[in-house]
Amino acid sequence: DMKNPPRQSFWQIWNMSSGFLGIQYGFGLQQANMSPIYRYLGADEAAIPALWLAGPVTGLLIQPLIGAMSDRTWSNRWGRRKPYFLIGAVITSIALILMPNSSSLWMAASLMWILDAGLNIGMEPFRAFIGDRLNSEQRTLGFSMQSFFVGFGQTLANLMPALLGIFGLVMVADAGANHIPDMVKYSFYIGAFAILASVLWTVYTTKEYPPEDLEAFRRENAEKGVLHVFTEIWDALREMPTTMKQLWWVKFFTWFGLPLMWQYLSLAIARHAFNAPEANMPGFEEGNAWGGITFAAFNVSCFMISFFLPAIAKKITRRGTHALFLTIGGIGFFSMLLGNDKYVFLYGMILVGLAWGSILSMPYVLLSDSVSPKRMGVYMGIFNGFIVVPQIINMITIPFLYKTLLGSDPRNALVLAGFCLILAGVSSFFVNENQPQQSE
Repeated sequence: DMKNPPRQSFWQIWNMSSGFLGIQYGFGLQQANMSPIYRYLGADEAAIPALWLAGPVTGLLIQPLIGAMSDRTWSNRWGRRKPYFLIGAVITSIALILMPNSSSLWMAASLMWILDAGLNIGMEPFRAFIGDRLNSEQRTLGFSMQSFFVGFGQTLANLMPALLGIFGLVMVADAGANHIPDMVKYSFYIGAFAILASVLWTVYTTKEYPPEDLEAFRRENAEKGVLHVFTEIWDALREMPTTMKQLWWVKFFTWFGLPLMWQYLSLAIARHAFNAPEANMPGFEEGNAWGGITFAAFNVSCFMISFFLPAIAKKITRRGTHALFLTIGGIGFFSMLLGNDKYVFLYGMILVGLAWGSILSMPYVLLSDSVSPKRMGVYMGIFNGFIVVPQIINMITIPFLYKTLLGSDPRNALVLAGFCLILAGVSSFFVNENQPQQSE
């Protein structure tokens, strides 16, 4: 029964969340490597945010549709959300294999769209899956478990080039014809395998609950037709719960600022810690490698704090927890102004990783407790719009702001990200976390 799912064991929650490991390995590869890949292929530094538009635009278009479609899907063999996990995993794996072999900037940018489409198709149903399978009492643990797998998967992605070297694969460290190091290529190939393996594990170790009245569910779908998903999205927008509306400003400030980290962190490290502002300078690759290590520390911090978030939320409320960790993340970005040593960036990213753990869990707990189980998928998809619209605004405005307000310095972009997290933390206190679920 989707309305009253039974209590799940720790290992059942582990299995239902494990597919996130591969999906987030894919996101981790993208986040740590795409700006350097674009630079290797000749992109201008100020134009990089525009090249990242693929992610938010595909998410804005795909996730509400996938959410509405999965709400109206049922297969006796595959369930409701799992067919979308598999489709997304296959598309992502193909894109991961092709991406590091890009021969031109336009090819890499095009593959970025395909990669993001696959990741979004797979990721959105995983959010709804937790909402379906867990009752309100266990959702904090469920979404915190997803934070753990996000952190763990992205840590593996960030560390994979170094791990390949440890295991004796230093002979593949040279750059190929497109100047992209072979270490990066092998990391992407391993990611293609990781996403398929982890998603298949979730598919084969978990089951889904059918609709309460399966015949009525199928009859309603047949009567409404395929195009009804668009009506469903529109109806869900009109009837959006108050708690979800209040989360808009929290998500807006978070996701206007956070992309600056992926766009400019490695470039800031290369410029300030390795004195290499250009891709053809000797320290640039070393700066990119250290960027991967700082992202790894960020993600380790994320999955470590995920174990403690349920207990902290129980003590100081979910919105209080989110406000606290967003503030800590803002301080982490500000601390990167304290010097040019590479460890300044590392320590700052450890603090930002604590915020990342909360960003990946607390808003989804608040959302899932405020919406109807029948609309879990479509609302999780629409909620992604709260992430991608700020990113689109970021990517349109930052190319101008970078050369004016930010003085063409990637480290100043990180400071702006810090201000945004502080504003998101303040906005958290305006969210009502005690709103009851909708009846429909």
